[in-house]
Amino acid sequence: MSKALVSCTLAFLLYLVSAPASQLIVAVSTEPPSLDPTTNAAAAIDLLLHHNLYENLVQVTPGGELHGQLAAAWEVSEDGRVYTFHLREGVLFHNGAPCDAEAVRESFLRLMDPATGVPHPEYFQDIVAIETPERLTVRFLLAEPDPAFLPTLALGDAVVTPARGDLALRPIGTGPFRLADWQPGQRLVLARNPDYYLAGVPQLERVEFRFIPDPAAQLAALQAGDVDLVVDLAPELAATLAGTPGVQLISGPMNLVQILAVNTARAPFSDLRVRQAVSYAVDRDEIIEFVSFGFGTPIGSHIPPGTPYYADMTWLYPHDPDRARELLADAGYPDGFSTTLILPENYPFHVRTGEVIAAQLARVGIQARIRLVDWPTWLERVYAQADYELTVVGHPWKLDPAPMLTGYGPERPDYYFRRGWQSQELDRLLSLGAALADEGARRAIYTVCQYLIAREAVNVFIQDPHRILAAREGIEGLSVYPLYLLDLSRVSAD
Repeated sequence: MSKALVSCTLAFLLYLVSAPASQLIVAVSTEPPSLDPTTNAAAAIDLLLHHNLYENLVQVTPGGELHGQLAAAWEVSEDGRVYTFHLREGVLFHNGAPCDAEAVRESFLRLMDPATGVPHPEYFQDIVAIETPERLTVRFLLAEPDPAFLPTLALGDAVVTPARGDLALRPIGTGPFRLADWQPGQRLVLARNPDYYLAGVPQLERVEFRFIPDPAAQLAALQAGDVDLVVDLAPELAATLAGTPGVQLISGPMNLVQILAVNTARAPFSDLRVRQAVSYAVDRDEIIEFVSFGFGTPIGSHIPPGTPYYADMTWLYPHDPDRARELLADAGYPDGFSTTLILPENYPFHVRTGEVIAAQLARVGIQARIRLVDWPTWLERVYAQADYELTVVGHPWKLDPAPMLTGYGPERPDYYFRRGWQSQELDRLLSLGAALADEGARRAIYTVCQYLIAREAVNVFIQDPHRILAAREGIEGLSVYPLYLLDLSRVSAD
């Protein structure tokens, strides 16, 4: 054993004994570009702050069930158009203001205001009125029945906040932690909320998120005792940690749909044959083997396989390089073509996936030049402006197929991967599925929707990666959720 390894091991063991029990230091790869999940689509905001600083009327459990959070109870009218929520007594925002029915109403009016600029205005478009018949009772009136309304209220897009203030820099919620410090490029610190309405929550006094983009540096920080927890540990590193004394691994399907997104508005990807060729060229099993080290599940849809609505469409385009070459020749590219694959450099997992895909495309004659960009650039250029040809990214599960498939439907014709493609048949089915209350009928409709999306090769669906948390022993209460978040409200550190 090398002296360096002995030194790291001794430091790690000493840390297990001496680490303060009331704080947790967490390594994450990506710094959020803002601290307001209601106006910025970056998943890193939800990872750090959803369930910790911000809360919702309803909340999701690790098992995917919904339960009351700020709402103690609720009723839904028989026609599915009226949702009445009864709020908890004594809930305060971090600035001391009461979180009562009027505060909830103002919070949602802010989300519904076009000037706010929420990433998904369609989530709230069916709300026609919000009433406050009592101090702790708030009632939502919808234009149409919406079975996805309740799951949508559990997303980071629907957290309850004060209606005024700069949440991007000074976030205010009702959660068990509140913002203590943010040093861009270095760390974000949360402190225990002494006025939290649940007794004994949280157990931690302080949480410090450190931004460490390099996976090897994350592991070194854990082994040296500089951090207590690594979020989304690289799978190749997780394989080396299995069975290591003093370290625990928590893993499970992330319910994240990793895709090779295709700009169907740009030639040659506006040609279905080219998109089909790309689909045949991609080898999911190879990606899961070399990028995920087995910690992943192949998918063929924009709905993750761990959910009841998933329909396996991987059979439509199995790995077949010969068929890919034939389709390229039919489309007028017998010698292939060159393209650009933009990758978010802050997500090593997507970068490595993109590198493998580039090699797979090269085998059929498509030369994909890789261009790395930082996350704010990706959000502005790719997501907001659709200025790209190919990219690799992940879409977190939205708890219901209606909001999950919004980007393919009529509500978002400007969505980054839809601008050059549409299907009236799909539009009709998505609208029907969003309005139906019958569970069996919805599953049948969304099965057909997944088939249409996969058949048209709008995007290439790769895998549902497994989430891997690596923590020192003594950290308890960690769970993998069906949403992209890290709930620390009930975590303890010995």
